[in-house]
Amino acid sequence: MGTSDVILVTGATGGVGRRVVDILRKKGLPVRALVRNEEKARRMLGQDIDLIVGDITKGSTLDPKYFKGVRKVINAVSVIVGPKEGDTPDRAKYSQGIKFFEPEIKGDSPEMVEYVGMKNLINVVKDSVGLQNGKLLFGFEDGTFTELAWGALDDVVMGGVSESTFLIDRNGGENGGPTALFEGTVSTANMGGFTSIRTKNFAKPEDLSAYEGLELRLKGDGRRYKLIVRTSAEWDTVGYTASFNTAADQWQSIRIPFSSLRPIFRATTVFDAPPFDPSNIVSLQLMFSKFESDGKLNPTFTEGPFQLPLSSIRAYLKDPITPRFVHVSPAGVTRPDRPGLDLSKQPPAVRLNKELGFILTFKLKGEDLIRESGIPYTIVRPCALTEEPAGADLIFDQGDNITGKISREEIARICIAALGSPFACDKTFEVKSVLPFSEPFTIDPENPPPEKDYDVYFKTLKDSITGKEALEQSPIAV
Repeated sequence: MGTSDVILVTGATGGVGRRVVDILRKKGLPVRALVRNEEKARRMLGQDIDLIVGDITKGSTLDPKYFKGVRKVINAVSVIVGPKEGDTPDRAKYSQGIKFFEPEIKGDSPEMVEYVGMKNLINVVKDSVGLQNGKLLFGFEDGTFTELAWGALDDVVMGGVSESTFLIDRNGGENGGPTALFEGTVSTANMGGFTSIRTKNFAKPEDLSAYEGLELRLKGDGRRYKLIVRTSAEWDTVGYTASFNTAADQWQSIRIPFSSLRPIFRATTVFDAPPFDPSNIVSLQLMFSKFESDGKLNPTFTEGPFQLPLSSIRAYLKDPITPRFVHVSPAGVTRPDRPGLDLSKQPPAVRLNKELGFILTFKLKGEDLIRESGIPYTIVRPCALTEEPAGADLIFDQGDNITGKISREEIARICIAALGSPFACDKTFEVKSVLPFSEPFTIDPENPPPEKDYDVYFKTLKDSITGKEALEQSPIAV
């Protein structure tokens, strides 16, 4: 996790959220908090906290410009549940986190917070945090075509005679599918020696700052080509360039990191050019040229016809991919409709799901939105939350079966650790302390336990286990 990556914390004034903010700031990491009440947030989190004031249940309050630079999200927003008869002055019932007498929803409904709110939040951060499979800029994928307007730009602009075209071959791609073709004939006559295709300036600049670089899926011919990326709308200006080799007669993926791009103007390096800005990409260009980016000769250059099938161009995330969206969701979300459960042994929300506005049903729907979003994620499902300190031994489990307790401080630490762990990516799990409710956990403040290596736990987790498996295997009457 780079120190320049802004981490957005939602639900930042809640029990878990404010601990997440505090730990991140102590680590010196840049934090931005999404809150509904600015005065309350500054009172709890400090006057200098970087805030976005908005409400996830109201999409119109989430202005995308305030989310620029956000690379990671820890979502601790939750519908508010409280006792009907009220809490004690020191919120003992809230802090206990184990039982409520006659609970009720306080404020917005579970549907608005857990489902509509999740949809709004995902929509506003998706471009900023990036997608697991990258962002497709051009090409064919899953039966659809993402198009860019390409045009030939050959050495005829300088008096040469080379020529190229860009067309679609419906059956020339991998496995007989469609592909684009950059093809033509290159000649050094009249001091020429290059041919290229260039897109029109994009209607809106692409912000690819969440990504590591561009990946080209193509069928090589053994030649060396150039990719040129422009961040200015002017026609004749600096292009950020990298050369790449291709293998003859092989479909291959060529990755070009943004860090490898060099500022070039007419095959000459521009040493005083500004750094490449991946947040403002305006156009793309592919070139086959006699010259390298630095003016040296291209060792693979030959005159005559050439053909380069190109099926896609996409932005890709840095490897290893780590979670970009960590979500705190309760244990029990798949249990309300599970046959054969002894409800007397289940948490109150499971027993009272319907009476509480189908709270767990909508929390599960919110989880599914994350899993379907394409964003690399971790879903952490704590058992009953307490105010106890972190440090107790833990049990991680999957399948949504366990009950127990765990401290809010521990969950905050787990969420932050998940952001940096490839082993936590795209995992859903439950977690609790090994201690029963009847045994309080305490520590010596002068000698606190060492912080855990949570990767030890993350490495035990498996893919595609959510607890919904039990529902899918058991027919349920509707």
